[in-house]
Amino acid sequence: MGDATIRVGPVLFAVLVLLAVTAAGLAALGRLGSARDILTASARAAVQLAAVSLLIAAVLRSGWWTALFVSGMAVVAIFTSARRITSHRSGGWTALPIGVAVVPVLALLLGSTLVPARPIAVVPIAGILIGGAMTATSLTGRRALDELEARVGEYEAGLALGMVPRRAAIYLCRTAAKEALIPALDQTRTVGLVTLPGAFVGVLLGGASPVRAGATQLLVLVALLAVETVAVLVTAELVARRRLSRPSGAA
Repeated sequence: MGDATIRVGPVLFAVLVLLAVTAAGLAALGRLGSARDILTASARAAVQLAAVSLLIAAVLRSGWWTALFVSGMAVVAIFTSARRITSHRSGGWTALPIGVAVVPVLALLLGSTLVPARPIAVVPIAGILIGGAMTATSLTGRRALDELEARVGEYEAGLALGMVPRRAAIYLCRTAAKEALIPALDQTRTVGLVTLPGAFVGVLLGGASPVRAGATQLLVLVALLAVETVAVLVTAELVARRRLSRPSGAA
């Protein structure tokens, strides 16, 4: 089984550096303006994963530490989505779609005993669900606000026809909401045909049968769809109700 895992050593370090530098170089040549972001993100990922790898052993020994660790992941997700969507203080509302989406689904998985209530199982599943909710919230919030700004004439026309502000806005936000679900839908539709996602590979490398690995991955994918759908709907509603907004005059 040891041969099936990635070996930590100089070769891993060299390949990681080569990949990051290549990506940054191509971004620079293509004038994408993200070369520095690629290098910074790669370096941060390395530092953060190294720290988590050292911390996780202690976290997994205690249910309380596990709960604290998962709460920390949620806080980081909320902060990240808020920063991606707006610089306005209303960004704090991102806690609502992430929380409303993740908590019930995670409770169902644990309550049904499909996911054992053990730290080693809870942490990765919770991380996947929180990450999905964060991505869906960020995409919906950004695109919905962009739609309202780009199609302000349609919004004002709706008001002129007698629509209340929320109804006129939600009509425009639905396009953004639908597009925000595309990544999750594509991942689910093509699983096994284009990619073998992390849960499948992880369970397989852990010694489980391919059937059990497939069942685990299916559960994760469908749970992610549920989480992201809720996050998308709640975020679109927050934008339509002007709970999530941008500073006046912001582009």
